[in-house]
Amino acid sequence: MTMSFNQRVIEEFRANAGKVGGPFEGGDLLLLTTTGAKSGAPHTVPLACVRDGDLLMIVGSNLGAPSHPDWYHNLLAHPTVRVELAAERFEAIAVPAEGARRERLFARVVQVAPGYGEYQAGTERTLPVVVLERPEPGPEAPREVDNLADKLMEVHTWLRTQLRHVAAEADAYFAARAAHEGPGNAPVPGLGLQLRQHCLAFCQALDFHHTAEDNHMFPGLARHHPALRDALERLRGEHRTVARIQGDLVALLDTLSTADPFGFRTQLDAMTKELTAHLAYEEKELLPALTAVPFPPAGP
Repeated sequence: MTMSFNQRVIEEFRANAGKVGGPFEGGDLLLLTTTGAKSGAPHTVPLACVRDGDLLMIVGSNLGAPSHPDWYHNLLAHPTVRVELAAERFEAIAVPAEGARRERLFARVVQVAPGYGEYQAGTERTLPVVVLERPEPGPEAPREVDNLADKLMEVHTWLRTQLRHVAAEADAYFAARAAHEGPGNAPVPGLGLQLRQHCLAFCQALDFHHTAEDNHMFPGLARHHPALRDALERLRGEHRTVARIQGDLVALLDTLSTADPFGFRTQLDAMTKELTAHLAYEEKELLPALTAVPFPPAGP
């Protein structure tokens, strides 16, 4: 089978700590791995990137074609992406810029790489400018993970941090909405892409975590610690409650332009209340038993 151009670039990138030849030679390049919007399978593409201070950006130019690239549709469905940048490997949340911020960032992109201006001039669609945000660990995250209790706290820390981030984005949205209201002003859109991407990434991570607990961690604990079975049953019930709220949030995000922002805020407040109590109870009941379980698990 003949290797595709992209696959050749990917292999050269990985073999040479991000350095490649051909049309990408000398440019700022990264590898972006997204999750397929329909297939759920990972897809990796090499992309030029642009930096603006601490910001790392990619542009959905698709060489000026009339439609967005596939990777852009993928990251709208699954905002958490994998980035390879030189020798670095990290997860990021992909957030398309909107409005005045998009215009400012695109102007910066064109300063660095004028070809994007030519692509924009050749198509009627607005080229997406996507900021790749690397989540910051919370101050209470364990420094080292060597048992399952530490791993659970690492995940819980990430969930709490992201939930606070989503709440802050919601506060900013409602503040902007209040400032915009008044005679002669255009209607405020339902929800913003920045709020959407952070909330969707949080919901998908939460679903993955609770599914893994229900299917793997809880059955093992029930076998080895029978005294925990009542607590585990309560935690499973709390998972169902959280999943219902999560489903309501995601449904609102799927109707971005027409979503009821006040309904979203009600569901977000409910999520904050339920999940905060759930995480605290889980830590109180399970951490003592999980401290004795090595992580990562020993090999065969």
